[in-house]
Amino acid sequence: MAPINTVVFPVAGRGTRFLPATKASPKEMLPIVDKPLIQYAVEEALAAGVTKLVFVTGSSKRAIEDHFDVDFELESTLEQSGKHDLLQLVRNIVPAGVSCIYIRQGIPLGLGHAVLCAEPAVGDEPFFVHLADDLIYSEVPCLLQMRQHFERCGSSVLGVETVPKDQTGSYGIVAIEQQADGIDSVTKIVEKPAPEEAPSNLAVVGRYILTPAIFDELRNTGRGAGGEIQLTDGIAALLNKERVSVLPFSGTRYDCGSKIGYLRATIEYALRHPELGENFRAYLEGVWER
Repeated sequence: MAPINTVVFPVAGRGTRFLPATKASPKEMLPIVDKPLIQYAVEEALAAGVTKLVFVTGSSKRAIEDHFDVDFELESTLEQSGKHDLLQLVRNIVPAGVSCIYIRQGIPLGLGHAVLCAEPAVGDEPFFVHLADDLIYSEVPCLLQMRQHFERCGSSVLGVETVPKDQTGSYGIVAIEQQADGIDSVTKIVEKPAPEEAPSNLAVVGRYILTPAIFDELRNTGRGAGGEIQLTDGIAALLNKERVSVLPFSGTRYDCGSKIGYLRATIEYALRHPELGENFRAYLEGVWER
């Protein structure tokens, strides 16, 4: 079984729900307390053992490249100021031995197209896909949970959670069946079905392990919902050739593509913060009592 060394971050979207904040800054650079969303995503991937970070970017995403690049001027300023703790934070964003690759998605043709754009960097091996909008807090990082599941089943894995029936139109929805080896395998996947047409209320939520076979399926997949090349359609075609399993991950997901989800994440991460948590909790209690 080939190891998983690569993670793909599709980060070309414009983040229109957060305008005007995202007019000149990528939505993935929106901070949750003191780190941008994309850094949480990278840290989760590094915890799962990857050594290659592939960012599929758009025309307004230079800030992501700058964030993970070396900033000699900033490092020099921090060193001269004796701010060694901050210096280490800046230097350790991407550890030694980990490479960053940036691929431009010239035309915004959807998530499936973004994944297909990453093929030259991924090569012929399984890989993670991580959507930074879906921030997941868990004791064991979500991608590591999925890697452990992959090592048991040896097939593509979709991270899933149960959603209210009236929200199926916002997700890719799967039907599953338990196999003889105890692994839950996907029998059907549908992109954003109406509640009355959904095969279940088990939703795919921004975490994938995919085999390289997905690339051929995406190449042969026409434009689907919204006139885009849907990753869901590619996975549906893949089901005819190999097993795709699911993992109901352990953890709390924050939909940071929505304003309420982003605010919820900010508050709850602040409450967990080792330096800010106690004071922030006292502040919130004071606001509640007003």
